[in-house]
This record gives sequence, structure tokens and C-alpha cells, in this order.
Amino acid sequence: MSIRPTLETRRAQPTLEGAGVKLHRAFGFHRPSELDPFLLFDDFRNEAPQDYQAGFPWHPHRGIETITYVLSGSVDHADSLGNKGSLGAGDVQWMTAGSGILHQEMPQGNTAGQMHGFQLWANLPRDLKMTAPRYQDVEAKEIPEITDDDGTTVRVVVGEFWGRRGPVDGIAADPQYLDVWVPPGVKKTLPVDTYRRAFAYVFEGSAAFADASDPSGVLLEKEVRGEEVNIRDMSGDRTLIRFGTGDEITVQAGEKGVRFLLISGAPIQEPVAWHGPIVMNSGEELEQAFKELRNGTFIKPAH
Repeated sequence: MSIRPTLETRRAQPTLEGAGVKLHRAFGFHRPSELDPFLLFDDFRNEAPQDYQAGFPWHPHRGIETITYVLSGSVDHADSLGNKGSLGAGDVQWMTAGSGILHQEMPQGNTAGQMHGFQLWANLPRDLKMTAPRYQDVEAKEIPEITDDDGTTVRVVVGEFWGRRGPVDGIAADPQYLDVWVPPGVKKTLPVDTYRRAFAYVFEGSAAFADASDPSGVLLEKEVRGEEVNIRDMSGDRTLIRFGTGDEITVQAGEKGVRFLLISGAPIQEPVAWHGPIVMNSGEELEQAFKELRNGTFIKPAH
């Protein structure tokens, strides 16, 4: 077994998106090969309704999949195909935009006015860019939750983990999407298939991931051998950790424990032509998509 080294640890940056929603972006619109097949990750978390109620009005997508995971509040959604509904706390929507869709997402707070959720964009390979759009809406009760002997708890949204399989299937990137809680002071090693690109996103508590506290790897080696060490730098709230190659990650939870998303997927390794909500393989395909948006032929008839 080989531990994945930490290539980079960085804070999500404040960003305005949609009609004026305040959110934090962990990555997106730069170096699309960095976390291939994933393109963008946003954390939309607010305590004040005025910071999110304007929402994400009607906008197009083509060539990607969007994954929305709601922790508190809800997100009302509707699209050009006549679909509409609401995602509540703990619910997930995996939308394959494929050949093209127009949709809107309007966040609503809970009774205290709080809203918290994540959106991840995953690329589609060339041969699926123009596939028919589809949704997979998953209620919280459908997502398996496993608790290990040391109190570590994992919700399996997508993929297989510890013998349980998440309810979302048929995804091009063969991803694994886990919501992980590690109790205070617990050190945990979690498997990640070698062929996947992987990242973690901390949103509660703090932890040291592999060599996040020591780029040379010395600190991690001491932890693995069980020697006493002083964990100096912990990755805290709204922190992205990008991993190198290997088949497992090791995390040492801080004094308040840590909750994070652990996401991995098979890289597509194709050219990326990207502008706004549309991601294709070439500039010509991108130009064609925007031409169709202008002339009203963007939405393709169902076959």
C-alpha cells in the first residue's frame, strides 16, 4: 500500500456567482487538467438570505455533469425539459447536461435562514459530450452511511466503499464521492483507487492530511510509525487538499474532529475548450455551442 502525498493545500476563495450568490470556490476555470476529470468545485454557505436568495437563474450547460450536494436549507430547480423539484438537506442531484440543457437553481434557507451546499462539475469525454441530458435525484435516506469501530463515519454518495455502494450510477468518470467524519484525535487511513485523481475538501474541524503538515513527508512517516509528533499545521474549514498518486490517504483529525469530502475520478485526458458553463474539446465546438444558443437550436430533441 502507498500513501498519496499532498501536492497542494489551498483555501477556497470568495467569489460572486449566478445573480449575486456569495460562495467560496476551491478550484475552477484555471488549469483544467489539474484535477481531471473534475473542473470546478464551489462551497455555497451563508447565514444571511440576502447572500444567496438571488440564486442561479436560467443558464445553459453542455458537455459536463453537475453534482449538487445540499447540507442545510434547500435548492429549488427547474429546466427547459420540464423537470422541476427541490433538493433538501442531505440530498444529492447528479445532472448530466450532455448535449445541452437550460436550468435554474434557487437556494432557500432553513428555518434559521442558513444555506449550505456544494456543487462539483465533472467533465464528459468526447463520445458523451452530446449524449441526452438526464438527472439522478437522490434523497438523503437513500445514501448509505457506515460507521467504523473508531467512530469514523462515511456517507457513500457515489462509488463503492467499505462494501457499500452509493445510489448514483452510470457516471462517465467512474467517480467516488464520500462525505467523511473522523472523530477528534483519530488517525484514519482510507483507500483510494490508484488510477483516480483525488482531492479532499475540509468543511468542518481540522486535520493533517498525509504530509500536509510537512512537505518533506517526515512528519507523516513518524505518524505512521507511531512516534510522538507535534502536528503544527492543520487543514481547516474551506481547505482543498490535492493528492498525488497512491492507493490510500492518511488523515489525523484535530481536537474537534474533521468532516470532509473525499472525491476521486478517472482522468479523461482529452483537450478542453471551456467558456462559462459549456465545456467542449475544441474551439470550433465551443463556438458552435454559443451559435446555437443565439439562434435557438441549443436544446436538442429527444430521440
